[in-house]
This record gives sequence, C-alpha cells and structure tokens, in this order.
Amino acid sequence: MSRISRRTVLRGAIGGAAIGVSIPLLDCFLDGNGQALAATGQRVPVRFGTWIWGCGFIPQKWIPTTTGREYLMPQDLAPLEAYREKLAIFSGFDVKLDGVANKPHITGCLGLRTGIPVPDENVKAPTLDVLIGQRMGGDTRFRSLELSTCGLQRSYSYHAAGSPNPSEVSPAALYRRIFGEGFQDPNSMNFEPDARIMARKSVLSAVTDDRHKLMRSVGVSDRQRLDEYFTSIRQIEQQLDLQLQPPAPVENFAMPAAPGQDGTGSAMGEVMQTHRVMAQLLAKALQCNQTKVFNVLFSDTTSNLRREGETTTHHTLTHEEPDDKGLGFQKECAWFATNSMIAWKEFLDEIDTIPEGDGTLLDNCLILAHSDCSIAKAHAVEGIPAMVAGNGGGAIRTGYHLAGNGDSIARLGLTVQQAMGVQVERWGKLSMETNRTITELMA
Repeated sequence: MSRISRRTVLRGAIGGAAIGVSIPLLDCFLDGNGQALAATGQRVPVRFGTWIWGCGFIPQKWIPTTTGREYLMPQDLAPLEAYREKLAIFSGFDVKLDGVANKPHITGCLGLRTGIPVPDENVKAPTLDVLIGQRMGGDTRFRSLELSTCGLQRSYSYHAAGSPNPSEVSPAALYRRIFGEGFQDPNSMNFEPDARIMARKSVLSAVTDDRHKLMRSVGVSDRQRLDEYFTSIRQIEQQLDLQLQPPAPVENFAMPAAPGQDGTGSAMGEVMQTHRVMAQLLAKALQCNQTKVFNVLFSDTTSNLRREGETTTHHTLTHEEPDDKGLGFQKECAWFATNSMIAWKEFLDEIDTIPEGDGTLLDNCLILAHSDCSIAKAHAVEGIPAMVAGNGGGAIRTGYHLAGNGDSIARLGLTVQQAMGVQVERWGKLSMETNRTITELMA
C-alpha cells in the first residue's frame, strides 16, 4: 500500500452519492516515541498554563517534611497522590521585597509572575505567561485563554502596567468564545473560509506601507508605543491566517455540550462546579489546538470564597478567625485551603483524561500552580507554595519535593520559561534577579 497521509480520506459511494470518511490518528503517523507526526515531522504541541488559588496554605498540612522523591504527601496534598509522578512540589521560595512595601495579596502573586518586587498592579514587565505566549502562542486561534471560576472578573496575566488579559467568568461565555462563531471542527469533512475573515485580513494587510512610513516619522518613545500596537495587529493577522486554513484532524475530539450556568456564585460548591465545567471546556480547547497558553484563577488572591449559607469570606476569616488551640491553626481557613487542593486535583483530572500521543494531554503540558502568599493572616511572601504539573512534552522532570531555603522564587519563573523555549539566561530585578536554573526541574 502507498504511504498513508494524516489527511487520508476513504472515498466511496452510497446510492450514487460520493462520500468521504476520515481516519483516526494511527500509530504509523507517529514517531517511535508516539510524539511526532511522522508524515510532517510536526510534534504533538506543548502547552503552558498557570493555576492560581488565593490566600495561601496551612504549612502543617501542605509542606512535606522531607525532600526528594520519597517524600510523604501531607494531608492537603494527599488528594494529589495519584499525580505524584507528574508533580514537582516547591516550598521555601520567596518573593524578595528590597524595601518595597508589601501590598497584601498583590506583591507575592505578581512578584512571582514578573520576577520583580511589585508594590501594586503597576506591573513593570510582562508576566511570565505572556513571555512564554510570545514564544509559543502565535500559531493558535487564541494566543492565550484566561478563566476566572470564582465569579470575579480578575486576571494576573499582564502585558504591561494597566493591561491585564481579561478573564472569562461565565462557562457559557467561555463556550461561545471557543466553540461559537469562528470555530472550525477539526474533524469536519467540510471547510470553507469565512469571507468576512478574508476581508478583514485584506484590510489589515493593506496598511503595511503606511505603517512603515509612520514608524520612520516619529520619535523613539512613539515608535515604542506604535510597535506595541502593531505587534497586537500582527497577532490578529496571524490568528486570521489560521482561520483561513483547514484545521488538522484531532483524534478522539468531540464537541462539548454548551453549559448553562453563568458562573457568578462565590459559595464553594458553586465555584467548584463552575471550575469543573470551565476545566472541561479548556481541556477540549487545548486538545483541538485553539490555544497553547492559559491562566486559570480558581479564587482571587483576596479570596471571596465562602461556605454555602455564610456571608463571611475566606479572606475575612484569615484576619478574624483565631487559631484553634488544639490544632495550632485557623480551622475554618484550613477548610478553604483543603478544598482548593481538591479543586486543583479535579483540574488535573480533566487535563489528564484526554489521551494524546503515547500519553495524555497533561504529559504535553507544563502547568505552574501557585498562591499569592504563604500564611494569609500575615500576608507573608516568604515560602509561597507552588507546584508544577505535567512533563512539558518531556522538557521537565517531576515526582519530587524541593525546598528553596529562602531562594528567590524567580528561579522557578526562569526555569519554566527556559523549559518552554524562551531564550533567557537571567530573569528578575534587584535581589529577585537570578541566572540559577532549577536543574532538578529540567529534563
């Protein structure tokens, strides 16, 4: 038989009418490792994402007492035991303040994500997800997707000061954005470019000459502003180009059902349900290559989560609830911290359940999960809890606990950027700056 292509279609006729039947992803399309499409040499795509939960942790219930591969899962990490070999746990890494006032619940989160002591939302540099997206997000319909499951329109993904990437808060709105107008089913036998997209692309392409003239006629600062603006235009052009080409077929992909809920609730049960639905939609979006970069906010850094029937929020409890004398920590706050880790496990369930190549979708992801602080009632930015899940398509090593012993948490940000192919040798500013890769994480 002649060489089989990934786009091979079985053709025939029924009742005199021509038909075509696509075929699934076969082993002969893959290389020996089940990773690359042999006909094209194209590798199964690698994705990067972040997952944030607010108001830190209970150290006694989260930090393993030993390091290395044989560590024991403490109580709050116990739900993640099934993912032991696909997780790397990081404790004892700090955001350094360098005399900058710690703005509660902001400095730790954005310091981790920028490598800079950040006093407020006036971010001095792109967050690491944006830097990674600039490297790997240009050949998908969405450069990144941002989700907030706690009913708040909040995002900690920044291009620059004052320009966060807005999050979707409604599962229904997220579904429409991904699978509504403009979506092309990768396994459909019919593809017809949208004439409206063709017209929009022609309009954008037509201003190229004037753009070059304008750039030559303005000063340095204006050129910088225009360059940022035209970069966004180029991203739109790339996305339009993609929509003018038929998508590659995707094995085992089926359109998800449209959800009904609006996702505005803050009670833990409602948030958990919204989170499950949005995680399912995101997993499907990753599977059919709608994006390679994502950011999920399970709960805001000033966590608005609450128990059903209660009005007091998790954040308020971190400041008002006394320590339980028998336990030595805030019992109600611990309930929220525990449920946050259950939600993280459920998120991994959705990503890991999709088969891909010789493994799962999770194996081809690098997901950085972190909070904004360690002990919330003190707003502490020392020892911020963080985890990495997935294997980044073989780029990273997991299955251990590593203690940072007060090192800059920018080491983690530097390492995940390098693992995702960003050409960076040093990252961060002032005492956060580092060129020390976490070698244990790099494959």
